[in-house]
Amino acid sequence: MRLKYLLLACTLAATPAAASDFADSIKADYDKRLGAMFVDFHRNPELSFKENRTAKIIAKALRAEGATVTEGVGGTGVVGIMRNGAGPTVLVRADMDALPVEEKSGLPYASHVRQAGIDGVEWPVAHACGHDVHITSLIGTAHQLAAMKDRWRGTVVLIAQPAEERVGGAKAMLADGLYTRFPKPDYALGFHVNSGMRTGTVSGADALMYSSADSVDITVHGIGAHGASPQSGKDPVYIGAQLVTALQSIVSREVGPLSPAVITVGSFHAGTKHNIISDRADLQITVRANDEAVRHQLLAAIDRMAKNIARANGVAENQLPDVRSRKGRRPPATRPPSPVGSAPPGPRRCPPAPSSRSPRRAWGRRTSPISSSPNWACRASISRSAARRRRRSTPPGRAGRRCRRTIRPCSRSIRSRRCGSAPRR
Repeated sequence: MRLKYLLLACTLAATPAAASDFADSIKADYDKRLGAMFVDFHRNPELSFKENRTAKIIAKALRAEGATVTEGVGGTGVVGIMRNGAGPTVLVRADMDALPVEEKSGLPYASHVRQAGIDGVEWPVAHACGHDVHITSLIGTAHQLAAMKDRWRGTVVLIAQPAEERVGGAKAMLADGLYTRFPKPDYALGFHVNSGMRTGTVSGADALMYSSADSVDITVHGIGAHGASPQSGKDPVYIGAQLVTALQSIVSREVGPLSPAVITVGSFHAGTKHNIISDRADLQITVRANDEAVRHQLLAAIDRMAKNIARANGVAENQLPDVRSRKGRRPPATRPPSPVGSAPPGPRRCPPAPSSRSPRRAWGRRTSPISSSPNWACRASISRSAARRRRRSTPPGRAGRRCRRTIRPCSRSIRSRRCGSAPRR
């Protein structure tokens, strides 16, 4: 099962070679209890800030591994501390809430739970986002750390976070003193299961890890009327329908084509009867972006478009749509800055163009940066730039010969993705 491999991937180890040493231990732990624990979590999901049963199971399991456990942090959050001498402090985090959605997987351990959320509305509940995997992996990680204390030193802070789906759980734990009541971490680790990846694979990135996530609620105000007399009112369903389609033009016509962006209307509710024009329509929208500039551009454009579409339909200024972006929004997730003295995170960048004063050292057969670099197109463009500088600095009568010989090998590199020949002098 995929979960066994995730437990292996997410267990802390001192060296890569150590992974094989306790792989059998992880499998044995999964077969003995973790597999059944995962099934139990999946069958009994709980909504955000309602994870009382889940939190108690996690707290009990962490205590059994020797952790000092505090419950009720930020509502239903759990914090377990494992100390093992002097060393760095590492936070390992898993989220534990489920989604208000009916499970239709057909699995023998599918959820049939219904629960009232913090809004008082009862919903079907399912672990459709994989948090049951996350918390099972957290417990498995604690077990392996307790069993291999001779391989690590320091302090591990194990976090079971509530209300990730409503965004507010992390903020609630911080407000409840997560970094003041408990050791403040030097490093923080977390992962998210991905059913689209091959089993046993762990994926990471040099810079951007996840897009931002904003939830926007729009209330479109109208004037109620009989369905046979639409001219007597202002139809919020019609206005809202225009807005749903118009929002996609923000992504396709306002955001640059090289900047990823998503606007999805996930909910549209209005009206109560076939022949009644309602006086209100409610839309729920999720917004995703990969940088802060685009994120703010999307949110501002949604507000502008909602109000102006209403104006275009003759809605009075005091009845323009209410556009609300929920608190606790998540910015794009990127890696933190690297320690001083190490290379900064982010995508690979081309180095400065090599000096044309020593072409043989810069472009020699053994030291050619193109031949050893995967970013061959970028390096080839540098070679052209260097050639142009050489042409400007070379006495008349020799420039053409030198430029042609410098550019020609790199032109071949663009076609064949390799360039190992040095220009002749």
